[in-house]
Amino acid sequence: MSEYVIIAIVIIILVWVIGRRILIMMNPNVKNISADEARSLLSENKDVIILDVRTKEEYVRGHIPKALLLPVHELAIRINELEKYVNTPILVYCASGGRSPGAVNTLLRNKFTAIYHLNRGISTWKFDLEK
Repeated sequence: MSEYVIIAIVIIILVWVIGRRILIMMNPNVKNISADEARSLLSENKDVIILDVRTKEEYVRGHIPKALLLPVHELAIRINELEKYVNTPILVYCASGGRSPGAVNTLLRNKFTAIYHLNRGISTWKFDLEK
């Protein structure tokens, strides 16, 4: 019997993780982009808000220049800090793409309209970082 419980829990976790990513991929307000595409976006559009949803410790080790730090676990309660950017393009990233889908979903629930999600996070960023 306990085997079935473990299998059910694993299935629920997989559906939750994969489901979040599928919802992001299907949403017209979200564009999943590579590091090269993100670099182009930032050079072509100076109005893009860059949102780093990692921890403060990760942020101080290196972040995309001009990135705002708002850890994913604080985003929902601090969303009002971003309200003025609701119609501004926003690039969201984490370390490897595991936490940022949650942040993207929070932004979508709060009516953000132009979200760019950095696939695989800052781990794919081969450009200069700010410390």
